[in-house]
Order: sequence, then C-alpha cells, then structure tokens
Amino acid sequence: MNIAIVGNGRMGRTLDAVCARRDDVRVIGHVGRGGCESLDALDGLDAALDFSAPESLSMLLSGAVRRRIPLVIGTTGMSGAQGEAIRAASRQIPIVWSANFSVGVTVLVRLARLAAQALGREFDMEIVETHHNQKADAPSGTAKLILRQIDPEGLYVPVYGRSGRIGARGREIGVHAVRGGTAAGEHSLRFFGRMEELELRHRADSREIFAQGALRAAAFAREAEPGLYDMEDVLFGGDGWTRS
Repeated sequence: MNIAIVGNGRMGRTLDAVCARRDDVRVIGHVGRGGCESLDALDGLDAALDFSAPESLSMLLSGAVRRRIPLVIGTTGMSGAQGEAIRAASRQIPIVWSANFSVGVTVLVRLARLAAQALGREFDMEIVETHHNQKADAPSGTAKLILRQIDPEGLYVPVYGRSGRIGARGREIGVHAVRGGTAAGEHSLRFFGRMEELELRHRADSREIFAQGALRAAAFAREAEPGLYDMEDVLFGGDGWTRS
C-alpha cells in the first residue's frame, strides 16, 4: 500500500517510523512542512493519512477529491463547518475520520455506549483524559467522542472542570483534561451509582498504537465505497455514516 503522510508532527513522525519497519506499506511522500505543498505532487497513492492541523483541511479535501484518493483524517480541533466539508467530500471518496485510531480505544467507546445504556440515569458519569504538555486542544477529541456516545441525545450538560461553590450535582457529565510530561494518552470513564462504581479505562504507552490503527484504517478505506467511516466501521464492519 502506497501512502502519503500529511503533517510532520508527533504522529507524522511516528507513522514514518512504523512504516519503515513494515514491508506492506510504503511512504510515497509527505505533504506540509518539509514536503510537497499538496497531494497533486504525488503519484500512485492508495491513501493519504492526515495528522496535521485544521488549517490544512481545505487543501487536503480538494486534492483528494480531485484525485480520488481515500483519506484517513486524525486531525482534531475541527470546526462545525469543517466537519460538514468532510461529510461533503465523503460523498465522492471514502474517508475514515476518527479522533483516536487505537484499537483499544475503539472497543472502549463501544463499551462506554453499552454501559451508559444499561446503567441508565441512576449513575453519574465523569470523563477524565490525560495527555502530554504540548497538546494544543482540550478536552481531547477522544473525550468528546466518549461524551457523544454516552449522551447521544444531549440530555446532560457537559461541565468542563469545577471550581468554587458549585452546589449539588445536577444533570451533568464532568469532562476533565490533565496535561503533563510526555504522556501519550489516557482516557477513563467512571460511573457512580449507589454503593457501587464502574470504571472503563484505556492507557496508551506509545503513539505507535495510533499509527498502527491509522494504517489499518487506510487499508480499509482503500477497499471501501465512498462514504464517511469511523474506527468502529474498520473493526466491526459497517456502511459508514453517510452513503450517496
């Protein structure tokens, strides 16, 4: 599989290192700092993997649609308008869009949804995420994904940290961001009931798990029909979020 890597931050460099050790993947080129300006400069691509910045999205989508190149998008911090642009592009090319490409996190998200449905409103829910001290956005995209899964109808009020005389807990879900050192990423979801507590937790010890998952997503996208997919589609099968 021939791929392009968009972005040369931590994940871009990790992808390079992982691909260098694999015989089934070849990095054709890079887009962004230190590489070419767009996908138009690269030939023979099976997929492009984007871990850059939201500002690169317009250029990436236009080139991928024009060239019919499947995309894997892991960039976080997208605006609502950018999300709509991704959905529009997915009507013409396959796109796997996820805040987290870890296989373990994908399973955690599915378990979180099932647990929230089973436990119901009698349990309070809190999300805590931990990342390295250079992460630009908070809360993490994965924390937001977990929040959407446990409260898909928006029945709870997200509370991003607490301070002062806040009073008794209302109908809310706490979402807390911790930043420090070189932590690759940890997410926990805790359910608090009467005299019992359940915790779901995932910890990443290396960014390589995200790179391996992104390459798995690229192989999926390469064979998929146009549509918008996530990692649950990659692992468990499915027709994606949008098909046209």
